Amino acid sequence: MDGAGAQYRSLVRDLKWNNVAAELNPWRMSVAPMMDWTDRHCRYFHRLLSRHALLYTEMVTTGALLHGDVPRHLRFNVEEHPLALQLGGSEPADLAHCARLGQDWGYDEININCGCPSERVQRGAFGACLMHEAPLVAECVKAMVDVVDVPVTVKHRIGIDRDESYGFVRDFVGTVADAGCKVFIVHARNAWLKGLSPKENREIPPLRYAVVHQLKQDFPHLTIAINGGFITSEQVHQELPHVDGVMVGREAYHNPWWLSRWDAEFYGSAVVDMSRESVEEQMVQYMEREAQAHGTPWYAIARHMLGLRHGLPGARRWRQVWSDHRLKGLPAREVWTQAGAC
Repeated sequence: MDGAGAQYRSLVRDLKWNNVAAELNPWRMSVAPMMDWTDRHCRYFHRLLSRHALLYTEMVTTGALLHGDVPRHLRFNVEEHPLALQLGGSEPADLAHCARLGQDWGYDEININCGCPSERVQRGAFGACLMHEAPLVAECVKAMVDVVDVPVTVKHRIGIDRDESYGFVRDFVGTVADAGCKVFIVHARNAWLKGLSPKENREIPPLRYAVVHQLKQDFPHLTIAINGGFITSEQVHQELPHVDGVMVGREAYHNPWWLSRWDAEFYGSAVVDMSRESVEEQMVQYMEREAQAHGTPWYAIARHMLGLRHGLPGARRWRQVWSDHRLKGLPAREVWTQAGAC
């Protein structure tokens, strides 16, 4: 267990799990777990931009940890703290085993996915379809809480299919909270389990922030963070009086420079002198270390920072250099030099 992780977990255990000061609330700002995107390289990049935002892994299934390459799935950089592991599964014993693995590897939080609507996830009997089985989710949470000291949290939707009754999500949260979950990250859309792609499920079901606000009013002792549709600081500021935190998804990936303002805007930290160029240089150094330590090709890392110059003149040409397959045989530093000429 590394020192940074131990210090963070000690802080979390001391929380009263309600509206705490911004600097003590780990869930005030976070970056959502996103499949194929929020791997350890992406998270290292995001940590260069914000010291305080809570970062989440891609969803890792219990089957991958029980039968696959555990180090490949759980290895991370110490700089990534605070860091949460999101698990996908529905068997209490399997989730408990994997939660304990996550804690042993140094993760600061274990999150269970009850929000993903994809058919592939549904075939595994987890994700958003679990909201139909609140007692099972509660059993899973209790099994995990019983074996770890770090927080066990749940990410979920506000409803399933076209059922928009508030009672459904209220009862889900109440049942799972009784099992020991104190933190809920709520995507403020229903999950339509049939007829929509995962992309459409992020866009077509309407956002209903008021439902999440009502959850916070009805469960003031719980930590409630909201997710869905956040692309500006103004939106975040509008939500923070109503909930304990905001989770940002794809905007954090496509426009990552936004994260560089979070520490000052949402945590009251001193403004850090940072430039896109200095962040890019640190990423090149990281690419070189990764290549030497693990044989990681630079382009597996560079793909996560292609939004760094979002909205700036020359950004398109810069992205083209860093994603040019013809340059894959060059060292990262040479590609950086070419990109810098844009």
